[in-house]
Amino acid sequence: MSLKDKIENRSALVGILGLGYVGLPLANEFAKAGFRVLGFDLSRGKVDSVNKGTSYIPDVPTADVAAHVKAGRLEATTDFGRLAEVDTVSICVPTPLSKTKDPDMSYVESATQEVVKRLHKDMLVVLESTTYPGTTEELVLPMLEKSGLRCGTDFFLAFSPERVDPGNPKYGVHNTPKVVGGTTPACTDMAAALYSKPIQHVHPVSSTAAAEMVKLLENTFRSVNIGLVNEVAIMCRKLNLDVWEVIQAASTKPFGFMPFYPGPGLGGHCIPIDPLYLSWKLRTLNYKARFIDLAAEVNTAMPDYVVETVARALNDRERSVKGAKILVMGMAYKRDIDDARESPAIDVYRLLEQRGARVCYHDPFIPEIRGDHGEGFRARSVELTDALVATQDCVVITTDHTCFDWARLVGAAKLVVDTRYATGKLGRTIPNVVRI
Repeated sequence: MSLKDKIENRSALVGILGLGYVGLPLANEFAKAGFRVLGFDLSRGKVDSVNKGTSYIPDVPTADVAAHVKAGRLEATTDFGRLAEVDTVSICVPTPLSKTKDPDMSYVESATQEVVKRLHKDMLVVLESTTYPGTTEELVLPMLEKSGLRCGTDFFLAFSPERVDPGNPKYGVHNTPKVVGGTTPACTDMAAALYSKPIQHVHPVSSTAAAEMVKLLENTFRSVNIGLVNEVAIMCRKLNLDVWEVIQAASTKPFGFMPFYPGPGLGGHCIPIDPLYLSWKLRTLNYKARFIDLAAEVNTAMPDYVVETVARALNDRERSVKGAKILVMGMAYKRDIDDARESPAIDVYRLLEQRGARVCYHDPFIPEIRGDHGEGFRARSVELTDALVATQDCVVITTDHTCFDWARLVGAAKLVVDTRYATGKLGRTIPNVVRI
């Protein structure tokens, strides 16, 4: 039976390499669509959780995982030798930046090496990890063809960028359109056939490089516009204007304007990192991606701007940062998730500590920040009480979780510096609230 037939009758065994924020939600949707799914991960903890029917990703209900495992549709393993069993494999591994801000492709290379050892005829390989244009054909394809099999005839290779938005209550894997681009038309058709089963709409493009560029355009668009509005926030402060009022008024225009909002900086794995992949690639072609670099400069400086705002606010109250008790509200990079990757709140926390402040934080989603967020850095969430708030010289809102009672917090606090407009519903002018 051909791979196309196996996909159509859902007898294909789907492999997911990497069971993190991208891989587990994708595995869940394939299992929902009636496929048998075999997930691979180096983490014994993740593998054991899946096999016990427990989810560790907030967007994937434990009830779903338990049902899939019980029905025999989902299994996880640390044994990469079992890649030989799968008909398709989606590679969902991290693509971080190195310390020099260059792409770190080591995870993709390691994953591909594992696939090469077990590559077989009629197998479909799809890279989902965000990367620079050219990765699939320049890095992954040559590695796979070292097996002696030829792409487009013996096996199929495509790129399909992940579009996971953690905590989004409206759009998940199932109803977010899926872009696919193959190394040959046959590869594109095979990848589109596979992903069309769990996902409502699949959009094919002409090549893997085009698909890779799509993801980078999406996140560069956001990075540049967030950088613009962050700079507008700084401009408005210098002009003695309320940036939130200006944005809300501009948003009443029904055409030609899309609102973006300022904040303490960029967080998550995508927006702070992905545009720099494109910038790096263009540097190899002797071209400077000026918008990307400028946006990164502005966004990276926002934690410093927040700390300067805190310092000014304390100074206006005849208090210095050094020795001040400061509570940071939220460590997640966005509301209602347990993800602190690249979170600017961590930078705000550490910068305040470096200035001599006595800092603590509260985040019900993130009970602890460990050393992997910075050498020697470790902190635990404190219990939030009116008594604690009342003892703080300043409360800095860096994440606007919907579970926070802003009216109560503002009522108990001496001073609040709000980077998210979380207290906006309480009114524009509140004596003890300063907004960026």
